[in-house]
Amino acid sequence: MTGATAPVRIGNCSGFYGDRLSAMREMLTGGELDALTGDYLAELTMLILGRDAMKDQSLGYARTFVRQLEDCLGLALESGVRIVSNAGGLNPAGLAARIREVATGLGLAPSVAHVEGDDLRSLGFPGALTANAYLGAFGIAAALHGGADIVVTGRVTDASLVVGVGAAHHGWGTTSYDELAGAVVAGHVLECGTQATGGNFSGFLSLDRSRPLGFPIAELAADGSTVITKHDGTGGAVTVDTVTAQLVYEIQSTHYLGPDVTTLLDTVTLTPAGPDRVSVSGVRGQAPPARLKVGVNELGGFRNCVEFVLTGLDIEAKADWVRAQLSAISAQEVTWSPLSTPAADASTQEAASVLLRCTVKDPSADVVGRAFTGPAVELALASYPGFTMTGPPAPPTPYGIYRAEYVEREAVTHTVVHADGRREVIADPQEFSPVTTGMEGLRPSPYPAPADQVNRRVPLGTFVHARSGDKGGDANLGLWIVHDGSPRYDDRVTWLTKLVTPAKVRELVPEAADLDIEVFNLPRLGAVNVVLHGLLGDGVAASTRFDPQAKGLGEWVRSRFVHIQEDLL
Repeated sequence: MTGATAPVRIGNCSGFYGDRLSAMREMLTGGELDALTGDYLAELTMLILGRDAMKDQSLGYARTFVRQLEDCLGLALESGVRIVSNAGGLNPAGLAARIREVATGLGLAPSVAHVEGDDLRSLGFPGALTANAYLGAFGIAAALHGGADIVVTGRVTDASLVVGVGAAHHGWGTTSYDELAGAVVAGHVLECGTQATGGNFSGFLSLDRSRPLGFPIAELAADGSTVITKHDGTGGAVTVDTVTAQLVYEIQSTHYLGPDVTTLLDTVTLTPAGPDRVSVSGVRGQAPPARLKVGVNELGGFRNCVEFVLTGLDIEAKADWVRAQLSAISAQEVTWSPLSTPAADASTQEAASVLLRCTVKDPSADVVGRAFTGPAVELALASYPGFTMTGPPAPPTPYGIYRAEYVEREAVTHTVVHADGRREVIADPQEFSPVTTGMEGLRPSPYPAPADQVNRRVPLGTFVHARSGDKGGDANLGLWIVHDGSPRYDDRVTWLTKLVTPAKVRELVPEAADLDIEVFNLPRLGAVNVVLHGLLGDGVAASTRFDPQAKGLGEWVRSRFVHIQEDLL
């Protein structure tokens, strides 16, 4: 993969630990590829792997990746497709050894390298079950230069899988900022698999849903520009809107900070390039930040939940009674869900019912075990009329708390272990950006409607798409104007960027009324990105929110009514 100038064709076969097992074979048989990446790690996944490793020190990696290789390793080697994955999790050396065992059993002898150095538990982060630095792409590039057929890593940034392949193929150096930034954008689009081809897409009604969604492919050129596509004959679509949906997912400011480069997201330009082909160009980059981000997971305690069904009339009074009956719960944290109103004169019992959920958390499993569920069950014949629960009581489960820390680069030894056992330390960059946190977004004044303009109150989603997700305890909400060929597209973009202010977000999301909210404009994408700090509390593994990962936040916001000038509709 050195000295080439033709684009490198990189596929993806996994967006999370638990993604479609058949995807690796589908990608290897569906068409031509140079490399195949798989992203298996998330903040919650690191906690899961940490618990695995507590039970068995030989584990700590994504075991589904091994199952996929058992099925597809011969096919990959025969096709000459390099495989790069972060499935190593907390134990990339152990995964590399396991792959060699599997290969031997299959009568194959691939060159397997791994990247390590991200595990920083030895630095003594208080209470840490896992503590992993987000490494960059040049360890992957070095492993590929060394002839590896398979490269497995621990906690690199998700985009680094694609950036490493691009750097090896095109020979980029550590100061090739624009090229690296373009590859980061390509990697960000690919990292969540089918989310770039129509998965979790608010415009899903326009998709080919008769077949499983195809996984995305990036044709990454030497200048960092990319064409995003997918294999012919697969479901879903690759359009400007599906690519935008993934671009605005789980980002923060317009400055996307990575270990190799700071990517300027407000320079990204998307243009159609044919059926199921979108060109990504114009991406600019700057030097990376001086420090590395560290994802720390700690065990927070135990939690449990019971869910009551309230039916018919007097819903508020029924809820008040059961809450009072359980007011003596001794758990450290007790959370009751908000109460909705059932449909009047409902034609089904389910439509006449609402759910009331009580979630408890405590350092002690005993406190949230039978000491909690027993009193709830005992109310069955002694509480509100129609008392029932959605399921039997369950035992308590442990939960984790995620936090981000930052360390100086000299605290991390980014290391490649080549197939022959040779260890190569990856040098740190020599130039750094002063940017260390999100940049402030400029907020324009409200959109001025003409005096004689007529407004209509309609759902925001009338011509606005959305995608949302989690970043630790923060929620990310991307909103952008639908690319439907409307002659009013530019006016709609102006309207959106002026409408979405922190105050408006608090109005649309009342739960965020007291939170710190940042809004960043991405005018080249016709989009705004919103960060709702603290909406998810201590993160997905500890959140008691109905939607702990904020996956449905965007669809809720699209359903909220706003005033839109009639000439924009």
